[in-house]
Amino acid sequence: MTRDGTSERACYKFPRPKGRGPIEALSWAVGNARGSHFRGGRPGARRGPIAAAIINGMIYLDNNATTPVHADVFEAMRPFLQDQFGNPSSAHRFGQQARQAVEQARYQVAQFVGCKAAEVVFTSGGTEADNAAILGLAAAPPPPRPGGPEKRTIITSAVEHSAVRETLEYLAKSGWKVVPIGVDTDGRLDMNALASALRDPSVAFLSMMWANNETGVIFDVAAVGMLARQHGVPFHVDAVQAAGKLPLHFAEQPIDLLVISAHKFHGPKGVGALVVRRGTRWQPLLRGGPQERQRRGGTENVAGIVGMGAAAALAAKTLEDPQAQAAVAEWRDRLERGVLAAIAQTQVNGDRVHRVSNTTNISFAGLEAEAILLLLSQQDICASAGAACASGSLEPSHVLQAMHLPERIAHGAIRFSLSRYNTRQEIDHTLAALPAIIARLREVLPV
Repeated sequence: MTRDGTSERACYKFPRPKGRGPIEALSWAVGNARGSHFRGGRPGARRGPIAAAIINGMIYLDNNATTPVHADVFEAMRPFLQDQFGNPSSAHRFGQQARQAVEQARYQVAQFVGCKAAEVVFTSGGTEADNAAILGLAAAPPPPRPGGPEKRTIITSAVEHSAVRETLEYLAKSGWKVVPIGVDTDGRLDMNALASALRDPSVAFLSMMWANNETGVIFDVAAVGMLARQHGVPFHVDAVQAAGKLPLHFAEQPIDLLVISAHKFHGPKGVGALVVRRGTRWQPLLRGGPQERQRRGGTENVAGIVGMGAAAALAAKTLEDPQAQAAVAEWRDRLERGVLAAIAQTQVNGDRVHRVSNTTNISFAGLEAEAILLLLSQQDICASAGAACASGSLEPSHVLQAMHLPERIAHGAIRFSLSRYNTRQEIDHTLAALPAIIARLREVLPV
């Protein structure tokens, strides 16, 4: 943040021409190094046979951020955005048609998650659902043991999504003790530290992710949940990045609350679900109506819920097809092998065995991730970086910091996240573009 209150996205280690921001300066520097300026987008770019075959001229490798809505999902939603606009709480037939659609979607989501339909609470997305889970557990902590301390401690991991991390920070400011469990250099949870932390009689609940949004590393939630059960500690799981990539089987898992979000598995944005196991001590976050069996007040987003149900049904079918999952992993591995073979000073971050099939996090040592993303975007390739702007500089991701990666490695980390709709052609096009981009940046932005 600058003194006049404006925010700068990054500080790069090269001279910035007067009057230019960091992104414009990067384009200026790279353009001058090659004798021509870059321009945002590629509306007039000449496209070769590979690029011409790509939908809308874009290669989308950012599916952990969001996924395209499946055509069948859109068609399922369409009537509820047009003619069938009734309120599900209305008693007349028009309203009850909407109610029936919501309950059908609830059943589809329950089948996808592996829970009872009555355990599904629809929300506005993963962030609201995580907030509802955490704040709801905090509002109804287990009673202390006779003569024991009040239960005001929460256990989490050091690599959580901000939806969990910032909610726990809020509780910490209100007097709760938050204990983050660390990970090793491959992003694997320290199970010994977790077991030790759970022995504290003041622990109220445990809140952790299933799959990491940046590295794809999978936590063994079954083992974590069994430890929690041994100590009578409720367990909330953020499964936003696991849904659609791993079978969830909620009923069989030692999990009490679970969160998913529709737009991570080809559903619409703005709708998610909190699954609350029957008998769990928990209080609703939003009040003001009887909706969702008085567990989430507010008129339901009928079209979004219908879309989530349709997406859940499609995702469930995909999970039953091992070839579909293997194909995604094959293209991811092809991308990794190609990058590591063609570009020096690169590495894959995170456990390469225990991870979801679609995600790879690759560091390009000595560079800033945002510079790489800018030039990838100009080649119509979409990826992302787990980095947040703070005080006018690009800080490494808290996930990679928790993994103890050196700064010159962490700063240059790019996340590529695929879907079942990506192709070998797109991966090969990306591999053709990356070496020149990295070479160009290392020439003009030495670190």
